[in-house]
Amino acid sequence: MGQSSTSLALRCESLHRYLGQNEGRVHVLRGVSFEANRGQVYAIVGPSGCGKSTLLYLLGLLDKPDDGRIWINDKLMSNSSDAERTAARGEHIGFVFQFHFLMQEFTALENVMMPMRKLGRLTPEQMKDRAHKLLDSVGLGDKSHRLGNHLSGGEQQRVAVARALANQPAIILADEPTGNLDAANSAMIFDLLTKLAKENGQAVILVTHNPDIAQRCDHIRPMRDGLFV
Repeated sequence: MGQSSTSLALRCESLHRYLGQNEGRVHVLRGVSFEANRGQVYAIVGPSGCGKSTLLYLLGLLDKPDDGRIWINDKLMSNSSDAERTAARGEHIGFVFQFHFLMQEFTALENVMMPMRKLGRLTPEQMKDRAHKLLDSVGLGDKSHRLGNHLSGGEQQRVAVARALANQPAIILADEPTGNLDAANSAMIFDLLTKLAKENGQAVILVTHNPDIAQRCDHIRPMRDGLFV
């Protein structure tokens, strides 16, 4: 590969994924190979239905490939048990989706602390301290005690970015992270995500339909009909 394994956060080889049954069965991914280095931002672009989100779900260990292999931090994960996959997701992967999926009845601070609670490495005080720092870094330090439903859409998405960074994952996966935000908020979320990832040496892989955002990534990988073109 010519790259030191320390810089390689994620690699996949010949991923295949079928969805549906019998006549309705569709070959969504047709042998996709990809690798992502820490500190780099990758845009996966292409028409709807070309397999972008399916690939992201496989890379995030939320779904299993029908064939092919995935390594996270040099560890083969594609055929691992559900428990191992869940543990790896909590430790190595941060997700930002188009819909922020915040727990509305919890404060911004509590939302950011949730992944840390699951991982269980920090004391309650350390978790609170880290959550405060992350909310500061996304410009919401003064709103940490607001409930999710008392924040604007752009603010909720910033909380989602802070939450994705909570456990200092090696990989950030973002599916249309700015899809339902206006241009100013989109640019801000993207800048924030990429700045924090570069500072922390994280690989960012984002699926986007937004050409302005794709152009500002380090690498653009266009997809068509289940393959990179």
